Amino acid sequence: MDVRLLGLDAPLVNALHHLIDAADDGDKIANAPTRTYVRDAKAMAATPADVKEYPNSYVFIVDMPGLKSGDIKVQVEDDNVLVVSGERKREEEKEGARYVRMERRVGKFMRKFVLPENANTDAISAVCRDGVLTVTVHKLPPPEPKKPKTIEVKIA
Repeated sequence: MDVRLLGLDAPLVNALHHLIDAADDGDKIANAPTRTYVRDAKAMAATPADVKEYPNSYVFIVDMPGLKSGDIKVQVEDDNVLVVSGERKREEEKEGARYVRMERRVGKFMRKFVLPENANTDAISAVCRDGVLTVTVHKLPPPEPKKPKTIEVKIA
């Protein structure tokens, strides 16, 4: 409702409207994503991966061209989140050389995958060959069905 309709078009009322609008803008700023969140979101979006399921394992395949094993980190967080992260560093410029075009991505990268309940987090292997990281997570064997327990009936 517009307060001018009630005859309250005074500087005090206008100031109150300004404060209320400023509070709404403050909420927008307070709820804005943090710089870290934006950086992590960009790192995750720029790291494509394939996930395959086999009868006995899950396989995660991530392209990592030009990276050494020391540049890649594979971890398990919270007992069921597989995290692949690392950093691609810019090559040191040699004297007399300068970039004419720079399209290859440099910086941190990260991917997180929530593992299924049957993933054996104690049996994970990671191999990087020809710029392709392959992380294999073996499955836990299915639980054996419980056999019925027979109770001996005694005659009293």
